[in-house]
Amino acid sequence: MPASPATAEQQRLQEDGLAHAAFAEREAANVPEARAAAPRPIARVAVIGGGTMGAGIAVAALDAGFTVAMVERDADAIARGQANVEKVYDGLIAKGRMAAQDKAATLARFAPATDYGAVRDADLVIEAVFEDLAVKQAVFQALDRVCRPGAVLATNTSYLDIDAIAAATARAQDVIGLHFFSPAHIMKLLEIVVPAKVAPDVVATAFALAQRLRKTPVRAGVCDGFIGNRILAVYRQAADYLMEDGASPYEIDAAVRAFGYPMGPFQVADLAGGDIGWATRKRRRAAVLAAGAPRGRYVEVADRICERGWFGQKTGRGFYLYPNGTRAGQPDPEVLAIVTAERASKGVTPRAFTPEEIMRRYMAAMVNEGAKVVAEGVALRPLDVDATFLAGYGFPRWRGGPMHWADTVGLDKVLADIEAFAQEDALFWQPAPLLRQLVAAGRGFASLNHASSEEIR
Repeated sequence: MPASPATAEQQRLQEDGLAHAAFAEREAANVPEARAAAPRPIARVAVIGGGTMGAGIAVAALDAGFTVAMVERDADAIARGQANVEKVYDGLIAKGRMAAQDKAATLARFAPATDYGAVRDADLVIEAVFEDLAVKQAVFQALDRVCRPGAVLATNTSYLDIDAIAAATARAQDVIGLHFFSPAHIMKLLEIVVPAKVAPDVVATAFALAQRLRKTPVRAGVCDGFIGNRILAVYRQAADYLMEDGASPYEIDAAVRAFGYPMGPFQVADLAGGDIGWATRKRRRAAVLAAGAPRGRYVEVADRICERGWFGQKTGRGFYLYPNGTRAGQPDPEVLAIVTAERASKGVTPRAFTPEEIMRRYMAAMVNEGAKVVAEGVALRPLDVDATFLAGYGFPRWRGGPMHWADTVGLDKVLADIEAFAQEDALFWQPAPLLRQLVAAGRGFASLNHASSEEIR
C-alpha cells in the first residue's frame, strides 16, 4: 500500500534534512584560511588546566596520537587532573572497550606537571582554566614567556573576548579560540574562533587539528558566546519568558523534546550546572548596566534557584530533583512555587501555552538570532549555524539545523511570528534585517550558503 501524502511529505522533509545536515557538516570545514594557507605541524600538545574540560581535551588529544603535557597550579591540582584523565580510560576498561595495556601505552604519552616549563616545546597549547578574563590573560602572559616561537596558543573560552586574551601576548598572530564542548573527548563540535590578528595558517592548523580529533569544526567570529552560546542565550531567554508568562519549565522541556531534542533547556541547565549560567547572567547584566543599554525584561527564577544552592545534577537539585544521585530528574513542587512567586512579584497573570505555541517562540528566537549572527559575519553562512547546532546542541538531525528548518517552514511565517510577538515585547523581538531582506526577495537561507560575505552583508 502506498504511503499517505502526509507520511510521504514527512519522509521527504526528513530525507532533505538529513542530506542538508551531512552537507552542512562537510561544508563547514571549507573556510578561506584553510584554502589560503598550509597548517603548521602539530605533534606535541599541552593543556593548561586539569578539570573536567581540561581532562577531556587531554583525552581527545591522547586518543588522536599526540604527546600531551598537562599543567596545573600545584601538586594536589595536578593529581586531580591526572585522576580525571585516568578515570576516562578506567571507564573504558570496565566496559570492555579498552585493555589495561592499551591504557598504559596511551598514558606513556601523557606528562602531568606543575611548571610552565613543561610546555616549552609544545606545538599547540590549549588553555582550559576558569572562565575569567583576568585569569586567562595571566595564563597567556605566562605562555608568551615560555612557549617556543610559532607555537599555536589556544583558549577554550566559551564566551570571553579572544582579542582581549590575544592582546595579553606579544604574538597575537598565534592566538586562536578552540571552544570544545563537554565532555570534550566525546562531543563532536569544535568552534574555531578567529580573532582579528590571527595568522591564516593558525586557522588552517585548527581545522587540521579538528580533523585529527574527529571533530566537526565550525569557524566563528569573536563576540559574546560566538555562534552557539550567543544564540543559546537568546532562545533560553525566550524559554524564561514563556515560563514567567505561564508555561512550567517541565511543559517547555517536554515540548522541546517532542520537537526532537534529547533534552529541554531547563534539563540542559541542570546538566551544565546552574552556577555557570548564573555567573554568565551576572556578568552580562553588569555589562548592560555599565553600557547604559536598555535593560529589557529579566526573569529571576533561575537566580532564585541558584541562591538556594541548587545547581542541578551535581548538587542533587536544580529545576529538577535528582534523588539518590539519579540523573533522571523529577519535577520539583518547590520550583513551581518559586515560579508562582516570581510571577506574582512581577504582576504577571499566567496563561496557558500549547506545545506548538512554545516551539514557535523558541524556534523564532533561535532563527532570528541566527540571522543576526550570519549578517554580522560571526558565522560565515547559515549552514555554519546549522552545523553548530547539529554537532553541539542536540538539534534533531532529521530537521537539518535551525536555518534549514526555517526554510522548510517558510521565512515569511517565521518573520510574521516575530512581528506578532513584538507586539508584547518590541525590545526582545526585533526582526533581523537579514530575515526581512530574504523575505522581501522571496529567498531562503539556503541561497546564502554559497554566497560571498559581501552578498550576505
